[in-house]
Amino acid sequence: MKKVSIIIPCHNEQHTLPKLCEVLTAFINEHKDYLWEIVMINDGSQDNTLGVMKTIHENDSRYAYIDLSRNFGKENAMLAGFDHVTGDCMVIMDGDMQDPPYVIADMLRNWEQGYDDIYAKRISRGKESFMRRILTKIYYYILQKIARIDVLPNVGDFRLLDRKCVDALRSIRETQRYTKGFYSWIGFRKKEITFDRGDRDSGMSSFNFLKLFNLAIEGITSYTTAPLRISTVFGLVVSLVAFIYMCYIFIKTIIYGDPVQGFPTLIVIILFLGGIQLLSIGIIGEYLGRVFHETKHRPVYIIREKEGV
Repeated sequence: MKKVSIIIPCHNEQHTLPKLCEVLTAFINEHKDYLWEIVMINDGSQDNTLGVMKTIHENDSRYAYIDLSRNFGKENAMLAGFDHVTGDCMVIMDGDMQDPPYVIADMLRNWEQGYDDIYAKRISRGKESFMRRILTKIYYYILQKIARIDVLPNVGDFRLLDRKCVDALRSIRETQRYTKGFYSWIGFRKKEITFDRGDRDSGMSSFNFLKLFNLAIEGITSYTTAPLRISTVFGLVVSLVAFIYMCYIFIKTIIYGDPVQGFPTLIVIILFLGGIQLLSIGIIGEYLGRVFHETKHRPVYIIREKEGV
């Protein structure tokens, strides 16, 4: 009998996690042709999420939990799940009730047909602000244009991965992680299914605009050096324009003399060139910072307590 593992990274989900596990338990009880393993990862929650996990584990041994020593972020919490699941395939889902368990049945059917990565694409994104929707579309448009791999829009972490995909993801030990890019980078046979993303049952998402912006920067700097190349091209263009302008001033001075004028133009040019230099230094700094963090070779996460895995 094949074994299916499910990982649920959680951060402050004490109210939604019991409801999710209730629905999930009903689902897996209807699919007894598989063995089931559910691993809940507590990513430094500040509420009683860990206590809820312990209660769920005590009531059903199919549920296990991993308690991280602090908040390492969802990307690293998922890696903790990758490292501990033992199933023939693995499903990733959020703990906020927005990923409906019934979709797993479609994933399993496609997995049995030979697909290795069955990802769920959102038809609707639930309750999101208009600004967040627009910024998300712009981000994915930019990333698809400059990245060397295909990062799919409206596709999150809700997916089923074959064991060989899980092993491939486990082998990637980068500390600055962007797992949505890893899914495409590792390859394997992929299959798309669609679903309507639900709304949060309670509470608020811990992903604010600042965290989403940082995640966007991670995605861009992880999978493309295009910003560095754009900075180089921009520098060449500005240098060429400056050279042409210098030739113009030189010829104009020879023909018409050199009256004292053009102070505002000079200030504008100095400020513009200074801004371009600072922008270029900032882009280089982003990549250099990634190198700095990777050379430390620190563990991606630290476990304080675990049970059932």
